[in-house]
Amino acid sequence: MVNNPMRFHVYILGTSFMDLEKLQEYLLGKRGSEESFPFSPDLLVFKVMGKMFALVSLDDVPLRMNLKCDPEKAIELRAAYEAVRPGYHMSKKHWNTIIFDGSVSEDFIKTWIDHSYERVVSGMTKKAQRELAADEFE
Repeated sequence: MVNNPMRFHVYILGTSFMDLEKLQEYLLGKRGSEESFPFSPDLLVFKVMGKMFALVSLDDVPLRMNLKCDPEKAIELRAAYEAVRPGYHMSKKHWNTIIFDGSVSEDFIKTWIDHSYERVVSGMTKKAQRELAADEFE
């Protein structure tokens, strides 16, 4: 977990507050997930077996997170939710930026995180998928 002296809170509709630590716990709860700062100290990146599935901008208020998405679903989500936009500094076709402005439920956000993770894993080789499924990542 990132030990940051500042505490980031994200308002999630239908709950009180979701802080960065709770978001990190969910992202790191994915099998084989790890976090790092490969680009800057303000951009927290979550990877599974070296492949990015989520990026969290620590500078933005409200918090923003980029997630990988099926191209057709990405367009649908952007049309349905004002808080979902084309991926900032990412391939607009395959990534969405989610703005944590309180307009999207925590359950939806978790579903989108799951979709991003699953999309990345499904793009891995069968060998890598088997390695990920091995007991060493439990």
